[in-house]
Amino acid sequence: MDQHIKATEGIEYRKDEGVLYESPMAYKDIDHVMEAQTDLVGIVSTLKEVVCVKG
Repeated sequence: MDQHIKATEGIEYRKDEGVLYESPMAYKDIDHVMEAQTDLVGIVSTLKEVVCVKG
């Protein structure tokens, strides 16, 4: 399976050629980043993205 298609499985977006998108693989996993920084930061709350509108 194409890596981008697998990474965006379950995400609703226009998939036609006229739409530019950012690949989810361009970002680090926030859980891994926070775990590596436990001596510097403390988690107060966790947010979940519900919708992102670009354009």
